[in-house]
Amino acid sequence: MNVTRVAEGIYQLSVNVDNILFEGLWEIPNGVALNSYIIKGEKTAIVDGVCGWDGVPESLFALLDKLDIAPESIEYLIINHMEPDHSGWIEDFKKINPNFKVLCSQKSAELLEAFYEHSENVICVKDGDTLDLGENHILEFYEIPNVHWPDTIVTFDTLTGTLFSCDAFGSFGKATDSNYDDMLTDDEIDFYEKEAVRYYSNIVAAFSLPVKKAIEKCSVLPIKIIAPGHGIVWRKNPKKIVEDYLRYSSYQKGPAKEEITIIWGSMYGMTEKAIQHVIKVLEQEKIEFHVHRVPETSWGTILASAWTSTGIILAMPTYEYKMFPPMAAILEELGKKKVLGRKAFRLGSYGWSGGAQKELDEIMCKYCMKWDFLEPVEFKGNPRDKDLEIIENRVRDLVNQVRAVVK
Repeated sequence: MNVTRVAEGIYQLSVNVDNILFEGLWEIPNGVALNSYIIKGEKTAIVDGVCGWDGVPESLFALLDKLDIAPESIEYLIINHMEPDHSGWIEDFKKINPNFKVLCSQKSAELLEAFYEHSENVICVKDGDTLDLGENHILEFYEIPNVHWPDTIVTFDTLTGTLFSCDAFGSFGKATDSNYDDMLTDDEIDFYEKEAVRYYSNIVAAFSLPVKKAIEKCSVLPIKIIAPGHGIVWRKNPKKIVEDYLRYSSYQKGPAKEEITIIWGSMYGMTEKAIQHVIKVLEQEKIEFHVHRVPETSWGTILASAWTSTGIILAMPTYEYKMFPPMAAILEELGKKKVLGRKAFRLGSYGWSGGAQKELDEIMCKYCMKWDFLEPVEFKGNPRDKDLEIIENRVRDLVNQVRAVVK
């Protein structure tokens, strides 16, 4: 945990969390930072907070001690987004300071009461509402609903040009003492970009249209610094993370990058033999590709890979007249996250009967995914040389399609 100075009168309080499934679902191999911000004028406000898990609220209070700020002196709590990873600490805060005022959206106020039975001293803000903390720290509030909950707002400090964006423009990855883009190497920036892709695809992807609307709304503000609820603070080049998010949102309907993601599963090694041949072909084609086996690879990893890939190869056996169940599960999730408009190819083994294609068609239709499939290749038992030859031709066709649409 650490405290750092963001700008004049503004401090970041960051607590790292790992060894959990984020939202109870998503693997975070590199952890995640929970960022709060103190704004000190004549009055003091805290923007967002941390979760209520064991030891985490106490870590936040310890960071306040480092700033020599008594929790009792905090007059305002600004809730940009009410999800419990940012608000769970409120129950402990109320025990210390029962008199703080909350500024949030109307929807956040409803959630605040539902989650924590808190309804006292709540001020609901709308677009353009302001709060004057003194010493020229005038805060403006703007609604950006469904990024990624319907309650979400951003807070803009007019003195320093700091946009407190909570989940918008965030990323996975632990915070360090140099938690700012102007203090990181190019390699470290690349690391956080990969973490941002994973975060976006896992958490925000289904809401890509609201992301675009939020970026359009915020673009008129004279932003100098972006301070999200997760990830690094952008004060050297805040346009980068905005442009990155705009690009990530464009991947929803495709095309994305000149990449192919292979998602495969195998029961007894038959489909695996075909995938080994697919990999050789892709290596010959010198196109970037990612290989993920289900169910071994986490959903979050596959989502991040599929989100940036224009081409998808699905390989799985038929299982009891349907798809291999882990493949069906991940495709359902890709559909829910709106991974749309991909160039795709399916192959796989079957025994006494096929049936995988029917379920695949049902999922594609259910989520209106609009993937453009090449003709599938199914083989009974082991793939023969003639099967591998057809698969090779299909893979090369897919590579050509991906390259053509990305250009």
